[in-house]
Amino acid sequence: MDFFEDWVELDLNPVITFSSTSKILYTNSEAQFLLNRIKQKELYDIALQYAPKSFGAETSYINLTIQNYTFYAITVKYDNEDEIHMKLYKSAMVKKETTLNIKNINSTNIFTLVDLSISTNKIKTDTLYTKNYDPSIPEFKLDASSFIKTLNQVFEAFEGSIDIACSILLKIGEYIKIEGKKYSLIAVEITADKNARKELLQYKEDSSFILTCENNKITIDLPLII
Repeated sequence: MDFFEDWVELDLNPVITFSSTSKILYTNSEAQFLLNRIKQKELYDIALQYAPKSFGAETSYINLTIQNYTFYAITVKYDNEDEIHMKLYKSAMVKKETTLNIKNINSTNIFTLVDLSISTNKIKTDTLYTKNYDPSIPEFKLDASSFIKTLNQVFEAFEGSIDIACSILLKIGEYIKIEGKKYSLIAVEITADKNARKELLQYKEDSSFILTCENNKITIDLPLII
């Protein structure tokens, strides 16, 4: 890897190269975090939307929010019909996944914690809870107390829903780098028949997981640390 390749790899802003058929040809580390949150076709469409009308590069100032990310500008460049390059510029408000606090956490059964939270919240409501768990997921390290507190807030945010679905799954092909180490991601997905009251979610930036809210779906992503 030469100097410029190394420099791009260390960039804190996502850099992606697509082929003309939307296939990813290159991503730096920061772009890989972003691809855990959005489909590559959606990013490709964004690149086309802001691409210059002829060969060259163009920077546009935007206000674009994608999951935990907020971007204030985008640069799109292409010199031929085969490749298109994009760089997204993050605002200072963005959540840095590499700063997840994974110190002083213990191995825990994620299914037990979710079941406990469901049982606690079922007492307060007539909501029907359905569960879809991947039994192959082993015990792994997480901050149980913080996770339970957040999960209870998620259920409270969906108060009044008739149905709430709870899924625990391994995200295939997705990972996160923390302190230079790569970890797979376990997702706890909570979906309801009404939109969440986001103001009830008190998420701390120094937590050991990532919280994402999309209308009627809230996801807690946890690094699989054995």
